[in-house]
Amino acid sequence: MSEWRKDPFTERWTIVAPERAGRPYEFGEGEGTQCPFCEGMEAMTPPEVFSIRRDGTVENQPGWFVRVFPNKYPALQRDIPFWSMEDGFHRAMSGFGVHEVIVETPHHAVDFSELPEEQIVRVLTAYRERLRYFSGERELRYGLIFKNQGVEAGASMSHAHSQFVATPVIPQAVCAELQSARTFYSQCGKCLFCALLEQERGKFARVVFESEHFVALVPYAARFPFEVVVLPVHHSATFLEETRLEDLAQTLRRVLWGVRECSGGSAFNFVLHSVPYHARSEEHQSYHWHFEILPSFPRVAGFEWGSGFSINVLPPEEAASRLRLCLGFQEGE
Repeated sequence: MSEWRKDPFTERWTIVAPERAGRPYEFGEGEGTQCPFCEGMEAMTPPEVFSIRRDGTVENQPGWFVRVFPNKYPALQRDIPFWSMEDGFHRAMSGFGVHEVIVETPHHAVDFSELPEEQIVRVLTAYRERLRYFSGERELRYGLIFKNQGVEAGASMSHAHSQFVATPVIPQAVCAELQSARTFYSQCGKCLFCALLEQERGKFARVVFESEHFVALVPYAARFPFEVVVLPVHHSATFLEETRLEDLAQTLRRVLWGVRECSGGSAFNFVLHSVPYHARSEEHQSYHWHFEILPSFPRVAGFEWGSGFSINVLPPEEAASRLRLCLGFQEGE
């Protein structure tokens, strides 16, 4: 059974989850045979908890477009007793939380950027609805959507899928963003993300693509080559209220295709950061939801582990220029 353990030096939480060691690894020889994520194989997975289906079809049977079910090898579990423990410097609690799989298509081994836009809209709808479903639970403080595509990105199954994890603690990466956003808001009276976005759009050097409602850009201090952030043009703290899914689907599909072409492969991770559950009003005013797209490159060695710093061999401005050229996007479009 999994448990949370807190590091006394860094305040970082680790999930100790021996159940994850048993998850299947499907890449390589025999790939795609008896894939439990394919349509017609519904009996090979836990019962679905959400799906988008053709009219007249029933749950746990063929006929679905997007299907969500509990992870068979979960890092966290919702139906376990809650306990917490302190032993001197050490603090732990039971591995309470939610871990679900979001299968993005009934067809096997499809790259996310090659899905039709209407299918990506369905996937984004599933993201929003799973985030919403757990937003009222007092014990849960954060909902994280993430995707690992390709073996280099940590995926164990090639069939296009994402995952949803809800946790009783706010992730450290999100805490850092929240703190910076709160500090800027208290000093300047406006959202840090909105102010930064205004500057980036004005200078354009790191803008990759812009649609009616969304902007994709390479961060000024990008950690990896072709790292991209996608965020709304206008202030929006939570993805739970997002309705412009057609425009977002078009933007994500186009940008992910460009990242794949420029990086020389399809392996990547993306994460969706939204304001935490039960956030205060000032956090809704200061924070801005966004997707982070992280292509898979050799990324962590001794220096990175020892220092916490990243080394990026490609200047962000050059990465943005290459992506714009690949996408055929020019200033003023």
